[in-house]
Amino acid sequence: MMSHDLPLIVAIFAPVVVLSLLGINAAVVFLSLCLGEVLVTYVSSEAISALTTLSPHASALSKSMLQLAFLLGPAILSAVIMVFSVRGMVKRVINVLPALGVGLLGTLMGVPLFTPGLRYAIEGGSFWQQLTRAQALVVGVTALISLLFLWSQRRSAKSGEGRSTRHRG
Repeated sequence: MMSHDLPLIVAIFAPVVVLSLLGINAAVVFLSLCLGEVLVTYVSSEAISALTTLSPHASALSKSMLQLAFLLGPAILSAVIMVFSVRGMVKRVINVLPALGVGLLGTLMGVPLFTPGLRYAIEGGSFWQQLTRAQALVVGVTALISLLFLWSQRRSAKSGEGRSTRHRG
């Protein structure tokens, strides 16, 4: 691994550390990141057109920043809202798996939105090539783990929550 792969490694593992230390539900953040990709795909081009109309001198940097905001905005907002939402040591340890998926998927979806010079510098590295070859595996496994994690947090019917306490008489 080369030294130019270091920023890529940091981009992958920084979310894992933050999500784990703050007890943020990484499954929700992963699904929010997926929503961000939907926004980039279906909304960002219209927003960029509006930006170009308002400011004909909009640069590639501002277009790239707008797309990154659409991608990362829902995930960042969800992370802020979900701080300390994962309780218990077992759940916190299991939460590391979707957190790793957030780091990997965020990097996979974010790098192509960078400005061309930065994007080509990253995409030329061997680690990036290995990561892109594994992207289907990253998405599939993290989606499954995230769903299982979310389903495991469902409240049990035995807990008595949600039941009516009214007496029939």
